[in-house]
Amino acid sequence: MKRRDFLNFGMIAAAGGTLASTTMIGHSAKAAEKSKGKTKNIIFLVSDGMSTGTLNMADLLLRRKEGHGSHWIDLYRQNRIKRALMDTASADSLVTDSAAASSSWGGGHRVNNGTLNIGPDGTNYKPILQKFRDAGKSVGCVTTVPVTHATPAGFCINAKTRDQAVIADLYLPLHFDVMMGAGTQYFNKDKRKDGRDLFSEFTSGGYALVRTKQEMNAAGSDKPLLGVFHEDIPYTLDQKSDDQLLSGIPTLAEMTQKAIAHMSSNPEGFVLQVEGGKVDWAAHANDVGALLYDQIAFDEAVGVAVAFAEKRDDTLVVITTDHGNANPGLISSKNVNKKFDLIQNFKHTNEWVLKNVRKDDSPSQLIGQISLAQGYTITKDEAAEILSHYADLSNEGLYNDYKLPYKQFAQIQQNYTSVYWSGMSHSADYVELAMFGQGSELLNPFVLNTDLHNLMLQATGVNALVAVP
Repeated sequence: MKRRDFLNFGMIAAAGGTLASTTMIGHSAKAAEKSKGKTKNIIFLVSDGMSTGTLNMADLLLRRKEGHGSHWIDLYRQNRIKRALMDTASADSLVTDSAAASSSWGGGHRVNNGTLNIGPDGTNYKPILQKFRDAGKSVGCVTTVPVTHATPAGFCINAKTRDQAVIADLYLPLHFDVMMGAGTQYFNKDKRKDGRDLFSEFTSGGYALVRTKQEMNAAGSDKPLLGVFHEDIPYTLDQKSDDQLLSGIPTLAEMTQKAIAHMSSNPEGFVLQVEGGKVDWAAHANDVGALLYDQIAFDEAVGVAVAFAEKRDDTLVVITTDHGNANPGLISSKNVNKKFDLIQNFKHTNEWVLKNVRKDDSPSQLIGQISLAQGYTITKDEAAEILSHYADLSNEGLYNDYKLPYKQFAQIQQNYTSVYWSGMSHSADYVELAMFGQGSELLNPFVLNTDLHNLMLQATGVNALVAVP
């Protein structure tokens, strides 16, 4: 390479946000040709906002609590998987948001934060699930956050903003085979500003609507499936402590199992996106119990996907995250093992604790509540510090997540768990990317997020059938 060309390349790469993927995926042209079109099914799993420390600590927690590692890390231990690092930048920032991150996979181009598959110049990039649908495959998304959230949407639609009511409207004509998650407020006429009854419109359009785990399990495969289970699906840790929530709302693994069963009879195959969306929410809140148990719930969905793929020779499982968030880690301290082991006995998240605080609670009451929920005893001064943040909140404010003292609670909690945080926002870290099954040989050790779009098309041979913009 000439020195001038080398410098030009370096300047483009350093810009991060403007580099569209033009690299050929694969170790060689021979490997690419050998793999082309052999992949029938793709299961694309995303632990949203998962920093490397989250992946590591979930595995440590499982090994110390249950005597086995996570499905994801065990695939590494057993050398059964291809592994890479992935650059996650958007078109306008080294630190991406979920809309731009998912769009990089969905549309194959980097877009500005806050937009979905629309380039900085206004170009619309056809989302990958539409490409696969047009090629005859069954397609769908399942998630633990509203199904109208940015990560599912990045595989599905084009939009200038992340407005979830608008995204729900855009889903209606797609007629995708499976869409499941939370978000009743974006479909319910009593919650929508425009008064539209999207639930009725979806059922009139031929969809089977399910609102509970029981209805999901009973649904047949003869209609497209729309599952909307709650306004917000609770964190795994809180759900497991509530029998009603546990019986009525499916886990991510259960949604994944149902989606695979619903679509796997298609002779042309299927493509499914699976998102552990609340990992990101927990990281934003510095909520260690919420974070690790939702990561473990995501890992159970990984287990479902791998179990399906390992019995076949036509299925690719992609396991990754869209970006890091808050970069948590287990940091050395006195009695660090004992402190970390406290998380094994958590019954509730920080969110659950803070949402149940009242302005007139005493420090002793809060100390008792935290002890029952998480198994350790904070000091009266620490309890008073947390309670001080409630003095000026109205009753409505008590349930405004942005006003609750997540950061202050986490800073106190780190003295008891030895889990520390770098912040409360997304990071620019290169992230873990792993692939299992047919087509995984196409993965290079370092990729851009946009490379995954072309890899999926190449692995399935769909790029030969559907025009790629």
